[in-house]
Amino acid sequence: MPLQNRVDPFGVIHAVPERGLFMGNRGIIHDPETKTLLKKRWALQAWIICVCEFRDVRREPMGRNRNGGKAGWTELFFLDEVTALSAGHRPCFFCRRERADDFVQRFGVVFGIAEPRAPQVDKRLHKERLASGGPAPVVSAEELAGLPDGAMIADGGDAYAMRGGKALRWSFAGYGDRVGGDPVGFGGFADRPIRLLTPATTVSVLRQGYEPVWHASAEA
Repeated sequence: MPLQNRVDPFGVIHAVPERGLFMGNRGIIHDPETKTLLKKRWALQAWIICVCEFRDVRREPMGRNRNGGKAGWTELFFLDEVTALSAGHRPCFFCRRERADDFVQRFGVVFGIAEPRAPQVDKRLHKERLASGGPAPVVSAEELAGLPDGAMIADGGDAYAMRGGKALRWSFAGYGDRVGGDPVGFGGFADRPIRLLTPATTVSVLRQGYEPVWHASAEA
């Protein structure tokens, strides 16, 4: 039976067999004895995006990965970086240093901070991410066309990623139906409240030129 460690664009953690391109964590939020989640869904404000393989390190998901047989941080998995950003995570400085530097420096440009630091990013994201109680602003169909590639939206319980003027429907297995990119535009979303899932800070960083890693299905 799959462990409950797969994250959707809303930041909710599910038990599904797919694993995706990236791993990440929010601190220790599992019981290693039962390999189940605790009631809390984060233990710190730094929610990060990691690579699945790094320096031949081997971890047992939801196991005892700290010295002394203690639980280490809880491994979470994402379809791609676009999904992880929507859920409120940001690149890890340990295993993705170059990408993390890029993200934080662009954050600094956006907010006029000469020497930006990761904790400054984390503090803002923790107030904005949906899974930690942040808002999901409603955007009009007209505003959708102005969102940067990599931003994610929700039409009810369905999530979509913006890419090349289209909205790509998200699933744990990859991206599917496209909306937009034709004379009708985003009329398919008309008369319904469309919510912005990706935190506002991250949307600003995407506008500044940060390029997240996409699942291959986005190219179809």
